[in-house]
Amino acid sequence: MSVRHNPISFGGLSKMLLVLLRTKEGFEFNIGLCQLSVKTRNISHAKNAIEEAASKGAKLVLLPEIWNSPYANDSFPVYAEDIDAGGDASPSTAMLSEASKRLGVTIVGGSIPERVGDRLYNTCCVFGSDGELTAKHRKVLICCATQEPFNMTTGPLHWELLQRARATDNQLYVATCSPARDSGASYTAWGHSTLVGPFGEVLATTEHEEAIIIAEIDYSILEQRRTSLPLNKQRRGDLYQLVDIQRLDSK
Repeated sequence: MSVRHNPISFGGLSKMLLVLLRTKEGFEFNIGLCQLSVKTRNISHAKNAIEEAASKGAKLVLLPEIWNSPYANDSFPVYAEDIDAGGDASPSTAMLSEASKRLGVTIVGGSIPERVGDRLYNTCCVFGSDGELTAKHRKVLICCATQEPFNMTTGPLHWELLQRARATDNQLYVATCSPARDSGASYTAWGHSTLVGPFGEVLATTEHEEAIIIAEIDYSILEQRRTSLPLNKQRRGDLYQLVDIQRLDSK
């Protein structure tokens, strides 16, 4: 796995994590979106889903937000793990590391509750196909960095709309992986995990039940779209630049 210019955006439920990936095999690979329900044995359940996605050809596997815990404030402290300590202190990331290496896949581990001292974080871990932790991202804004249409109110209106808009504006693939819907849960997710292409086209999606979506990502399509509509090249850097006013004021 090596860093490149933002070809894919990964949206877990209430986060959008940019992960840069280029496979050793070339510019085409399969992505697997594991839309999961909360089970009594969450870790083994997710492990089985990862194995199934890999068996179907996925080289990149996504899990949903808070996949190892019920999505409820009173559950987060109970299920929180010490990711930095690893091993028995973080069985969820230990499983992701082992599975990614054994199966030869890259895993974007949705997110899990992380404990650091007396603080809790909503943390996403990315493991490369060598089993090593490639990236760790802690949510800074817990609702809302952007509009995050993952519930039963905003989901029907904005879930697909915003994915397609983000993909079109940025000329990249957008993958969103939601938990499966549980109407009896304290928080009900919309579901409908989706992969959108760089021209805003829906390439693969599902309903609200548990599902594993397998779809192809082709980097050559990115080049075609960016060549035919060269948005980046049309910027007028000689006339304007982006400046963080708040940081300037704080100096």
